[in-house]
Order: sequence, then C-alpha cells, then structure tokens
Amino acid sequence: MSEDSVLPTTPEPSTPLQEQPAEPKITIEDFSKVQLRVGQILEAERIPNSRKLLRLRVDIGSEVRQVVAGIAEAYDLASLVNRKIVLVANLKPVKLMGVESNGMVVAASNEGKPVLATFAEEVPNGTLLR
Repeated sequence: MSEDSVLPTTPEPSTPLQEQPAEPKITIEDFSKVQLRVGQILEAERIPNSRKLLRLRVDIGSEVRQVVAGIAEAYDLASLVNRKIVLVANLKPVKLMGVESNGMVVAASNEGKPVLATFAEEVPNGTLLR
C-alpha cells in the first residue's frame, strides 16, 4: 500500500446511550403503514404565541403540504428554507395552536434539542423511504 493511500478509520464509540426499557416490537406490516417521504421546505414561519412551533410549507413532489413542527428553538427560519427533510406523509391532519398540520417532520432528540433527519446526497422531493 502506498503512503498516499488512506484507510477508512473506525470512529471511536460515542457516549453510550442510557439504558432504555425494551420497546414493543412491530411487524413489517405495521412499519409499511407509515409513509415516509422526502420533502423540501419552501417556507418557514413562527406561529404566534408559541415558543416551539413553526409553520412549514413542504414540497413532497406531488403536492405542497402545510406542516407544524416543534423545532423553532433549534433552527433559524432562514436555515430551513430549501432543506430536504423526512416527512411522515400519511398522518391524519391535526390542529396545533389553531394551525392545521398535514404531516410530521422526522427528527432525533439530542439532549432535548430536535435534530432534523436529512440527506447527505440529493434525493428528489416525494421519494418514498423504505
């Protein structure tokens, strides 16, 4: 091997997650009911009288959806526009703070702070995740 070659390194293990109680297992049929789609945020605005909620307009390929997401404390509005996200597309609509939400943004919780699920590579809007 030449000196110019770079071998991939194994990252050091991160801080271990706290022990979580065992969650009930679901079947593949249960999981297949959840429709996860790639969406692109077109607009983001604060919802009046809410610290956490934003109203997002999200392009999921076949349509543009309005979605309410509890990410206002973690993200600047301008940084969200054009960002690709994962959206649960087949949830029944709900009203949050008087605003209808037609989907749910997928995010991790890192020390209580939401972190959006996104993509390292370009993926077309509306693509179904499997």
